[in-house]
Amino acid sequence: VPFPLGFQVKSGQNVALYKEVMEMIGDKLGNELDPKWVERTQEQNEKQGDKLEVELCTHKLNSIKEKVRMGHNDLGNHHYAAGNLNEALKCFMRTRDYGTTTKHTLDMCLSIIRVSIEMGNFAHVVNYVTKAEAQPEQHTDLGMVAKLRSAAGLAHLDGGKYKQAALKFTHMKIEVGKENNVPILKNIHPDELCYSEVLAPQDVAIYGGLCALATFDRTELATKVMEDSAMKQFLELVPDMREIISDFYHSRYSSCLALMEKIRGDLLLDVYMNAHVDKLYAMVRSKALIQYFTPFASVQMPMMAQAFSTTVPELQKELTQLIMKKDIKARIDSHNKIIYARQADQEVSTFHQALQTGLEYERQTKALLLRLDLIRNEMTMKPARTGGVHGPPRGDREED
Repeated sequence: VPFPLGFQVKSGQNVALYKEVMEMIGDKLGNELDPKWVERTQEQNEKQGDKLEVELCTHKLNSIKEKVRMGHNDLGNHHYAAGNLNEALKCFMRTRDYGTTTKHTLDMCLSIIRVSIEMGNFAHVVNYVTKAEAQPEQHTDLGMVAKLRSAAGLAHLDGGKYKQAALKFTHMKIEVGKENNVPILKNIHPDELCYSEVLAPQDVAIYGGLCALATFDRTELATKVMEDSAMKQFLELVPDMREIISDFYHSRYSSCLALMEKIRGDLLLDVYMNAHVDKLYAMVRSKALIQYFTPFASVQMPMMAQAFSTTVPELQKELTQLIMKKDIKARIDSHNKIIYARQADQEVSTFHQALQTGLEYERQTKALLLRLDLIRNEMTMKPARTGGVHGPPRGDREED
């Protein structure tokens, strides 16, 4: 049975996308270009666009601001559905001049963010997320907060700022008040993230979880991911990611890395994550190697290789790179296949510390002697006794 990929694209109005998909897959999956559908859809798009343009002109002539704003929105949504992203962006930006409430501003920001993500213009996304977050009413709308944080997370992810992305994706709660100066937080439920045109709640769990593994320390991973009630709800939607984080935290690295390999294929097909998979996976693996070795003075490399499901030569290459980057302070005994931690010489360290303390004591003593000499020889600066804001000199004041 042919795979109905073309049918999925044909369910919309985007002719350019349909042609691009059909050109990429050719007849490999039993799909053929449907010229009749292309012609029919182009005609429908043109007719609908002309109709919306006429309605918008009518609203402008009648000078009804709300109707004009809605007209620009309708035209923008039409261009977005048809794949004319530049025109859609222009229409949504024009609504700014006709908005009269905070909600109108938030709607404009969300529309521009949606189109900008589709265009890959994440600088625009950051600007309009910031603009929306400055609006007073957005803090009370759970769905709005979730959308803005997800969009900001995608922008940071695209820019390779994985720590900032993790902080945005994992912070799915809002402050609803204070009790005894302690903030009262309310969780954002996954069902409140109605952002299907951009990403799903499962994506928040995957993006946030993977970025957190790569950048958070153990304390942050525990408090902001594993023990966070809001993030737990999202992780429940993706059991594999939940198990990966749990295995990593509890040092079950072999199981953790095996599960990561299991989901690698899906991540490589992800529209936002695919360009970052290899780098994030490498960061997580390096972090696991560092955490495994840190508590020990020496480790048998065959045992460590078994824990990471790799060979001793491959493990030695990885450890060598970490040592060269100074992520691990160690030396490798290649003959006996043992890695030793480099311990600081306590005697030398104590000597240097005592020397520095002595030098600092000498400096302070010289400074004190110099100050005493200056005072003894009356070479110090004295404040002038003048009037002004502090009043006349003491001797000129009238007695009470």
